[in-house]
This record gives sequence, C-alpha cells and structure tokens, in this order.
Amino acid sequence: MKSIYAEQYRQIGLKIAYYRKLRGLTQEELAEQVGLTPAYIGHLEAPNISKALSLDTLFDIAAVLDVAPQKFLAFED
Repeated sequence: MKSIYAEQYRQIGLKIAYYRKLRGLTQEELAEQVGLTPAYIGHLEAPNISKALSLDTLFDIAAVLDVAPQKFLAFED
C-alpha cells in the first residue's frame, strides 16, 4: 500500500539533496556526519522512492546542513 504522504516524503528527499549539494557534501559525507548509511541517504534523496524518516533523523540532517527544519516541511502542490 502506498503511503498517502508519498509525495511529501519525495519532496523532503529532494530538499535534502538540494541543501546537501549546496553545502558541498556527498551522500557519504552527510551519512557519516548524521550517523546513517549512505544507502539510507540515497533512498531518501531518490525521486522515485518514497522513504519515510523520523523527526529525529530530519532534525539531525537539518543540523548538519545548517538548515531550519521547517524548510524541509514547506510543501508545494
């Protein structure tokens, strides 16, 4: 069953990728700094995969990327 929030998770992943690249980090570097695997970051960022994540994980990623967490949660229709 597909999550009703699949599009929102996809948008969060794309924003993570955007801010990661803006900071000049690779997926591997971000994963290491957050304490996750590069594969997990890859799944979060993949536009064709809807990967759920916890608020703790989102806050950790936001802290490493020096981005206010709410920037990841501003969704577009």
